[in-house]
Amino acid sequence: MHDIGALLAGALLFVWSTTAVATQCPAERIDARAEVVRVHDGDSIRLSDGRNVRLVGINTPEMGRDGAPDEPLARRAREALIDLLAGNRTVGLEMAPEGTDRYDRLLAHVYTADGQNVAAALLRRGLGWHIAVPPNLGHLDCYRRVERAAREADRGVHGEAALAPVAAADLGANAGGFALVTGTIQRVGTSRRAYWLDLGELTLRLARADLPYFENADPRRWHGRSLRARGWIYQVDGQARMNLRHPAAVEWMDNGK
Repeated sequence: MHDIGALLAGALLFVWSTTAVATQCPAERIDARAEVVRVHDGDSIRLSDGRNVRLVGINTPEMGRDGAPDEPLARRAREALIDLLAGNRTVGLEMAPEGTDRYDRLLAHVYTADGQNVAAALLRRGLGWHIAVPPNLGHLDCYRRVERAAREADRGVHGEAALAPVAAADLGANAGGFALVTGTIQRVGTSRRAYWLDLGELTLRLARADLPYFENADPRRWHGRSLRARGWIYQVDGQARMNLRHPAAVEWMDNGK
């Protein structure tokens, strides 16, 4: 005969865990409700009124375009988002301060009909990385905690060798797109609008306007420090660059030494 106490404990644990998942990073408010008619990929959807929405706080692997192959787990992230919306395609939108991005997509935290934070659900499964792009920093600490748990368990992108952090020295000549990059700051340059952190094959650009997010630290003191940065690589005159917008995009590898 089964132990009744153990069965009850298991049932209570199931209820608790289900509730915990449903309330991870709950909405501060719901600004609008809308129906989803298409899931483009793991982090973007289309609404019935024709507007596109870019989920805030997460970046999922890219679907292939123009003949390029999908990144690993890209389809799995899209399918997971479809599954989250399968029961009811009406979602709640918590708009981000910036409103829209350069592609005219709405920037919002998206919630299922039963209140699940979609970005948190995907991060929990390891189907994307947390991103912090000022001023759209809602739920930042919560998203970081959820990602950390997935990373410690090597779930999804965190256990995929093809998506592992790459050393700056190993970046190819045409590097681009979202990446996690490791390196040591070999030189710190300054200009009127930014600090430039040279990792050799990659330069991190920290705009002076974003310095308050870093508690007005002096980036010149970071010379010689090792880090892992996350963001989008772009090319300027053959030089690979990445914008460093917020401390959440940096992990120091040297314990401040």
